[in-house]
Amino acid sequence: MIGGFPANRRKTYRFPFRLPFTLSFGENARDYPATSIDLNHLGSQISTNAALFPGMQLHLRPENFSAMKEISASGEVKWMQTGPHLNRYGISFLEEVKWLVALDQATLSVPNRNQFDEHTVSEFVLNSINDGVFSVDRKWRITSFNKAAENLTGWARHEVIGRNCREIFRSNACDNCVLAESIKTGEPIVNRSLFITTAQGKRIPLNINTTPLKDSDGNVVGGVQVFRNVSTAQGRALILDSIADGVFTVNRQWQITSFNRAAEEITGVSASEAIGKPCSDVFQASICGETCAIAHSMCTGKPESNRSITIRGPEGRRVPVSICAAPLIDSEGNIVGGVESIRDLSIITSLRQRLSRFQVGDIISKSPSVRRIFDILPEIARSESNVLILGESGTGKELMAKAIHQKSERRNHPFIAVNCGALPDTLLESELFGYKAGAFTDAKKDRPGRFAAAEKGTLFLDEIGDINLAVQVKLLRVIQSRQYEPLGSSSPVDADVRIIAATHRDLLALMEGGTFRDDLYYRLNVAKLLIPPLRERREDIPVLVEHIVEKFNKERGKDIAGISDAAMALLMRHDFPGNVRELQNIIEYAFILCQGGMIQPEHLPEPFRPKTEAEPQKTNLDRPMSMEEAERFIIHQALQRNKWKKMATCRELQISKDTLRRKICQFKIQEPREVLFVEQ
Repeated sequence: MIGGFPANRRKTYRFPFRLPFTLSFGENARDYPATSIDLNHLGSQISTNAALFPGMQLHLRPENFSAMKEISASGEVKWMQTGPHLNRYGISFLEEVKWLVALDQATLSVPNRNQFDEHTVSEFVLNSINDGVFSVDRKWRITSFNKAAENLTGWARHEVIGRNCREIFRSNACDNCVLAESIKTGEPIVNRSLFITTAQGKRIPLNINTTPLKDSDGNVVGGVQVFRNVSTAQGRALILDSIADGVFTVNRQWQITSFNRAAEEITGVSASEAIGKPCSDVFQASICGETCAIAHSMCTGKPESNRSITIRGPEGRRVPVSICAAPLIDSEGNIVGGVESIRDLSIITSLRQRLSRFQVGDIISKSPSVRRIFDILPEIARSESNVLILGESGTGKELMAKAIHQKSERRNHPFIAVNCGALPDTLLESELFGYKAGAFTDAKKDRPGRFAAAEKGTLFLDEIGDINLAVQVKLLRVIQSRQYEPLGSSSPVDADVRIIAATHRDLLALMEGGTFRDDLYYRLNVAKLLIPPLRERREDIPVLVEHIVEKFNKERGKDIAGISDAAMALLMRHDFPGNVRELQNIIEYAFILCQGGMIQPEHLPEPFRPKTEAEPQKTNLDRPMSMEEAERFIIHQALQRNKWKKMATCRELQISKDTLRRKICQFKIQEPREVLFVEQ
């Protein structure tokens, strides 16, 4: 018996209140009794003014029919597992039937059925299902919260009604809210996965479905979300699918036993195709065979890490990846298989290629002004002319001088740097030209100077504007005659040295003031390079940060992934009076405080930290991150340059559309869109 009616005769029952369906019972023509239930949309409305059930028919098998009889007899709201078909609210038809049964029993027990109004029906329906359900209004305030939602989240209904849903769920997906997406498009979204944090601080995996709520005029008045706790095997699968790296497992026969979503995207092979096949057939990697990482790991019982190989990807192209492998060991200590993670290096490879175009020696820049210097640098290096480099302190003048030396014919000979401003006048002459024994009181033996040390190479004279006139005269003679006299000597010494000078001072102003010789200036100023300050080329900050982070990771054995958007925004607003040197010091300071993951605003020096310390800073630590933040920047910039056209962006980055799509999803990059709801 279902809903108070025998199942062996056909009857239609209408509830005494407004619901958008009728319920019909009949007998199947098979040998055993079965039930056919029609859920026909009549155009009526519940309190939400939204049609809840589409017109569909559901055939119940005998075992399900027995379960329904048990429900009817006991009056308890329990049901079998829900089927795969969902209505527009993301609720299965079997759940809908359960609502009907529960509602029918409720009406039979209510003395005055007229008192069972629409609101009572809605509340009863919501509290009769096992899935969590909540709704929000236009300002994201929670307006309903059923009992299952209370059980799943640990929040009581009276604690959440009227509060912002972000405060309650604290999900890794709040920044890219699925409910907001559903409201914007006007379409339901089903079968999304995310994690939420309960009232007790526990993180649980959920499967969610969402739909917008509209009034009778079709205006969006809010939204509804249905969510279900995904536990045990489903939970593990959800966790694996939320990882950006590909992960797969094999048994002792090398047959693939699991294959996560990222592995599907990296290889272009679906899990259903991969599972059961030998891993070598799927990956066709450059190490398949004797050097297989997972085979070596299973043989030795020890993990293998950070091996760079290539595998077959979508459309047969070769994909560069980094892999880690480990054995799978059962409770008795036996190796029963292996697990391997795969990190797609396509973006990293592309990024490094792009960085190489922005790099000369140790100088990295993408600004047009510095790129123009890069363009002429090979010609300057091939010449033997003297070079004058101008720029503020910390802009990288010595790095530029080294780059010239490394590209010149003198690259196999010494590069000697002298900071003229760091030495007093009395020592500078002897430091540059050397001295003979007895030249002064403490001169016990001959000592060669920097010119002698730089023979056949390059001498870099930093802060040339700080030397006195007497030393300027001697320096001018070296440039003109290619000879110099050590202090205390009357015999000239030949000098086969190229001079590169640099200063942060205005030499023309010094010449007008009589503290710098005109003839020396013109001898030095054969090829002049002006390096702009960092504040005039802010586009260099992200690539410089990426380079510095990579450098410090190698030097200090850390694994800092990069810098967060919030911290990068603080750096982008800074004027950097100390230029690149200051930026390097800032990142070095952050390396001390940051123990892993991304550099956050709180890791930066005091002047960069937010003024309102009481306000918690938003971080990226809760979302899966396995690639460097520089990847996100490069992709985002390329999308902007190409007006968010995916194919044009793929061509610029030299990556496949599958890789771009996966990275956009991984880094949660969204095309700018209008704000849905604004708090007044």
